[in-house]
Amino acid sequence: MSFLRRTLIAAASVAVLSASFAAVAQDIKPRLIRFGYGLNEQSNQGRAAKVFADEVAKLSGGKMKVRAIGAAALGPDNQMQQALIGGAQEMMVGSTATLVGITKEMALWDTPFLISNTKEADAMLDGPIGDKVRNKLPEKGLVGLVYWENGFRNLTNSKRAITKMEDMNGIKLRVMQNNVFLSSFQTLGANAIPLAFSELFSALETKTVDGQENPFNTILSSKFYEVQKYMTVTNHVYSPWIVTASKKWWGQLSKDEQKVLMDAARVSRDFERKDTRDEAAKAMADLKTKGMMINELSPAESARMRDKLTKVYATVAADVGMDLWNEAQAELKKIRGGK
Repeated sequence: MSFLRRTLIAAASVAVLSASFAAVAQDIKPRLIRFGYGLNEQSNQGRAAKVFADEVAKLSGGKMKVRAIGAAALGPDNQMQQALIGGAQEMMVGSTATLVGITKEMALWDTPFLISNTKEADAMLDGPIGDKVRNKLPEKGLVGLVYWENGFRNLTNSKRAITKMEDMNGIKLRVMQNNVFLSSFQTLGANAIPLAFSELFSALETKTVDGQENPFNTILSSKFYEVQKYMTVTNHVYSPWIVTASKKWWGQLSKDEQKVLMDAARVSRDFERKDTRDEAAKAMADLKTKGMMINELSPAESARMRDKLTKVYATVAADVGMDLWNEAQAELKKIRGGK
């Protein structure tokens, strides 16, 4: 056999092998996971979504790839939740408040003045009460992985400083699309208007609404200081986010793939809470430098609000079930060192 012929045969063999390897490589494409969230990429939510994506890639050896899609590009929370239930989207992180219409027990986390500090929040969310609420999701077509922190919510508006309950009278206040928030702020005198977060900045800018309530971090990252003059530190609700997956999609994963996602979610949770708390500590100072006028609600006014919300508490207890309500109160007492 001539040298030229041997060379041609060898080259042809290499080409066949290369084509085979390319075909195999194409067959082993990483599993793509669309992970939607509402805030922008520079927010605490965006940073934690990146940590989750990086951790999934690392733990799966590149076999799973999370595409984090922020700024509500896949729709507001309630739209993404429906996409997960239908199997049209794989994962998301969003507010527990927008899940209340799907899983009524989530309304527990909307209770005004329920949680007093981050220690209580972590113990409640990561303990038996948090698990009990989260474990209600699969029967509705969702799988809950972990809770992230949105934070303690505070009021902003473009009308006036709120130093007492009566100052809320007549203020058009955007609230989440959630009955507990609606009834709470209506009870406190505001004109509560439910609105998707993705529409909020525009509504504030055009004065469709006068104010809103969110944690410091969200107020800063969403640049609400550009359209809001006054902020009142009320810490009226501790607001969690929850990482969820489509149950339809989750059931198609292997146990190893599910474990990768759960382990990565826990890493993202720990990062996100620390990041959020570190940012919140300096966000108020940043908001002052941006020109916001900030005051803190006095303990006496907080107590007046609690007293005014007695009927709301009764409604929440009835909605989530008296057993869960009583268990939550008992757990809080235990966390606080009560007997």
